[in-house]
Amino acid sequence: MNPFELMSVSEKTTARRALGPVDPEQARIKRPQFLAGGTNVLDLMKAGVTQPSRLVSIAHLGLDGIAWSESEGLRLGATAHNADTAYHPLVSQHAPLLASAILAGASPQIRNAATNGGNLLQRTRCMYFYDVALPCNKRDPGSGCSAIGGVTRQHAILGASPACIATHPSDMCVALAALDALVEVEGDSGTQLIPFTRFHRLPGENPEHDTELPADALITAILIPPNRYAGNSVYLKIRDRASYAFALVSVAVGLDLSEDGRVRSARIALGGVAHKPWRIEEAEALLADQRPRGAVLDRVAERILAGAVGQGGNDFKIELARRLIARAITVAAQGTVTNDTACKDQREERQHG
Repeated sequence: MNPFELMSVSEKTTARRALGPVDPEQARIKRPQFLAGGTNVLDLMKAGVTQPSRLVSIAHLGLDGIAWSESEGLRLGATAHNADTAYHPLVSQHAPLLASAILAGASPQIRNAATNGGNLLQRTRCMYFYDVALPCNKRDPGSGCSAIGGVTRQHAILGASPACIATHPSDMCVALAALDALVEVEGDSGTQLIPFTRFHRLPGENPEHDTELPADALITAILIPPNRYAGNSVYLKIRDRASYAFALVSVAVGLDLSEDGRVRSARIALGGVAHKPWRIEEAEALLADQRPRGAVLDRVAERILAGAVGQGGNDFKIELARRLIARAITVAAQGTVTNDTACKDQREERQHG
């Protein structure tokens, strides 16, 4: 058993300072960590992937609010639970794409425990990352990537490197990338906003670093600026089994349509294909002033998937993604699709205890 210290704090400054210094030689696996829902942190500890010397509980920092303002848009507290976020009326009204994506992920039990900030910080990973007996550059930098040449059905087709071909597991993050979200973080230098598309990293030569979050920083909120996509949005997800599985490919689409059905602006992000949610703004621009159908959809998909490379076992993802992009844009053009109906029974169970 790995001994560790558990602390509970009630102030943000105290929380950040409680992480404290750590021996650089042990920083990779011994680094103190924040604990909110714990759905990923505790899993990694149980598997022996990480062995933090200290867990700092931030559950009592009062960062669980969800609010709307005309100037700022949606403000989602970092410690608000995923389920509470998905079912919140302000989210359903202003960002149904986000609600749909959250409800497409994990299980009801995990969504009840997991937090918004924790969702952003879950490790980009694959099955080889969890097997401590095998080389993994994310787990042990420089040791090699066991996935390359191995079983690659779930792995990346975009943005990968010789060091890592893992894919980001979050559904929620795909929608946030599409919605131009901002991550509010607080550190020694004050509060800053990190654009969501720059928050997560591609692997490059350092796949052990998943995000651009400063080492001394605490996520306090996620901001979704006001937008015109609530009326025409959809999150489509293809997976190997019907429930609780990571996406093979997923697509989040938001469209702002004129009265004659032409696209004023579009947002498209993919999940299950890269080390981070994948979004190409140049592809979105191809839809401007176009009716979303026919050859224009092929051009959009081609631009999004430019440079896609399979690993043998996941070659099918390229064509699957191409078709799913076209399907998602077509469905979004017809109106917003949510998971509310499918999850009605779950919502009623929560309401009645």
